[in-house]
Amino acid sequence: MPVIFLTAFGDEASVVTGLNMGADDYVIKPFRIRELIARIKVALRKAQPALSVMEVCGLTIDMAGGIVKKEGREIPLSALEYRLLLVFCNNPGNIITRERLLDELWDTAGEFVTDNTLTVYVKRLREKIEDDPSKPQIILTVRGTGYRLGGSPAAQ
Repeated sequence: MPVIFLTAFGDEASVVTGLNMGADDYVIKPFRIRELIARIKVALRKAQPALSVMEVCGLTIDMAGGIVKKEGREIPLSALEYRLLLVFCNNPGNIITRERLLDELWDTAGEFVTDNTLTVYVKRLREKIEDDPSKPQIILTVRGTGYRLGGSPAAQ
């Protein structure tokens, strides 16, 4: 289980002691909430067993190389399209709300993806990975809620 120290003690000795005690991260008050959330997500990601390859609905996703293939051909994805696909693959069978997707795709540089931009990126991703984007089988729309992954991923 990851451990993050959230403390008012910001002197070097306290930070070093906390990290030497086994903390995964050390956050000093006052802190920015989005930064804290991002640090929590990183710690949780690091704690999960790493998958090297995931297969989803005919797609092969090489997590280490950041490569997505369909029927042996590499599909070029933008960084945001790739992150969007990974959100779906890491939540098989779950409905992912538009709000959650917007939170997940928040750019750490401070720019955020708007609701309309999210719709465009889902459309672009579908155009690249679906056999027939007008009848999606991989990224399914859940009316009034969000989206969900159409098939179950198999980890290798």
